[in-house]
Amino acid sequence: MSALTIRDLPDDAFQALKARAAQAGQSLQAYVTDLLIQQTSRPTWAEITERLEVEATATLTTEDVLASIDEGRDGRRS
Repeated sequence: MSALTIRDLPDDAFQALKARAAQAGQSLQAYVTDLLIQQTSRPTWAEITERLEVEATATLTTEDVLASIDEGRDGRRS
């Protein structure tokens, strides 16, 4: 496991983190660790956009779609 040092954290942010950790019944270290794990387990907007672009890219042609429709119609007639 790695260690992390945060320098120049504003006092008000530090106090808010301490208060929230106490409210959650956690140490400051455990609370901040949980926050960081939550943040890093979510995809970024850039990652989401990239996935959507890949999924939204159509590789089918109009002919492919029409052929598939025709095959489905032929299958119902049989």
